[in-house]
Amino acid sequence: MENFETYQTPLSSRYASKEMARLFSPAMRFHTWRKLWLNLAVAEKELGLPISDEAIEQMKANLDLTAEQFEIAAQEEKKRRHDVMAHVHTFGQVAPAAAGIIHLGATSCYVTDNADLIFLRTGLTYLIRSLGILISRLSSFAAQYRDLPTLGFTHFQPAQLTTVGKRATLWIQELLWDLRNLLRAREDIGFRGVKGTTGTQASFLALFDGDHDKVEQLDELVTKLSGFEYSYPVTSQTYSRKIDIDVLTPLASLGATAHKIATDIRLLANLKEIEEPFESTQIGSSAMAYKRNPMRCERVCSLARHLMILPQNALMTASVQWFERTLDDSANRRITIPEAFLTADIVLSTLQNISEGLVVYPKVIARRIAQELPFMATENIIMALVKNGGDRQEAHEKIRVLSHEAAHQVKQLGLENDLIDRVKSDPYFDPIKDQLEQLLDPATFVGRAPQQVDKFIKDWVVPALARDELQEAINKGGKVELSV
Repeated sequence: MENFETYQTPLSSRYASKEMARLFSPAMRFHTWRKLWLNLAVAEKELGLPISDEAIEQMKANLDLTAEQFEIAAQEEKKRRHDVMAHVHTFGQVAPAAAGIIHLGATSCYVTDNADLIFLRTGLTYLIRSLGILISRLSSFAAQYRDLPTLGFTHFQPAQLTTVGKRATLWIQELLWDLRNLLRAREDIGFRGVKGTTGTQASFLALFDGDHDKVEQLDELVTKLSGFEYSYPVTSQTYSRKIDIDVLTPLASLGATAHKIATDIRLLANLKEIEEPFESTQIGSSAMAYKRNPMRCERVCSLARHLMILPQNALMTASVQWFERTLDDSANRRITIPEAFLTADIVLSTLQNISEGLVVYPKVIARRIAQELPFMATENIIMALVKNGGDRQEAHEKIRVLSHEAAHQVKQLGLENDLIDRVKSDPYFDPIKDQLEQLLDPATFVGRAPQQVDKFIKDWVVPALARDELQEAINKGGKVELSV
């Protein structure tokens, strides 16, 4: 019952993947702290500090916390009012041979900030994999419907025809840019490394008796042991909070893409042309039993808006970091960073679920085309008459009059567009009546849309997804089952 009597964020309790939720869990955080303390001890021992093999082995054997250790750490934090020191003490209890050297020379941000950088990079890896799967799914959809004509919309008013597949490539192209941005952000992340209390490495210089070379080697070795290519050349007590901006901004941009895609599908659902998946037992409305609400796309839009505002926190936090640091970043970042990754994770998994079950209604699409195409075909009809020896101005006036009469039928009387019937009944158009079927073929109005789909997938999607990590994710990725 305890879980039902206290607030829980729906991001982790209701929507997010287990993988992403675990990444930002206390268990992963404190495991990572212990791994960082181990890496520091291993590097310090390698560079000559008196740290025993037994100390190293005990640390290695106790990287994961038991429930009892969580309790001890909580009691210690309550007493000491310092989370890092509480965990130093708790770690020392299960690794007594290392108790005297855990955290040697380090400041709290050695574990907190370096762990955060690990989480940022790992979280981006998870999102990159999910985004690759989504792009793959939507690309299959685009290829399937590459040549299915559909009415285009500008200003949400009928415009020239496009194809269902071509419209999907517009979504995919933005997702490819998001993939590029996430890859850039991940590849740019460095390590805070071993920099000391205000970033001067003074404590480590003292440990190594003024040997600057060993201090630099320590920084490089710990960075390597922690899986990073480089550490930031200078830091204050923390890594610069601009790094958080660099990471959260691409996530917000992904949110904007997701919102646009989901909104397009919501509008298409209203037109009854394309719908998101809808289970046989799903209820759209408690009152209106016939309804099929686009719940998944609405969820994407809802969460994407939240995702888009989170970089504002990172911007403001970075702007108020006085001198070497101030602690007013801490509580904010504990909320903002996990929420950004959990939200992005949910947005991607929901979009994948949508993409794997999109339902297209070709007959509804064809009916809407039939309502608008006669007006769009007027220029083709005029040109066909001219080719048959007709007068362009006369033909224009004839088709103009008939078009207005047909528009009156549609707009004033609520009837079907009968322009073509009027053309067929008018002897003036006898020379081209045998061409009308060809002149009204929707496939002749989509331009190079099918070829654009093919070329886009071949030249842009396939190379972008060729990375081994993306291919592995795509091959392993099963269908997403949507949570409640």
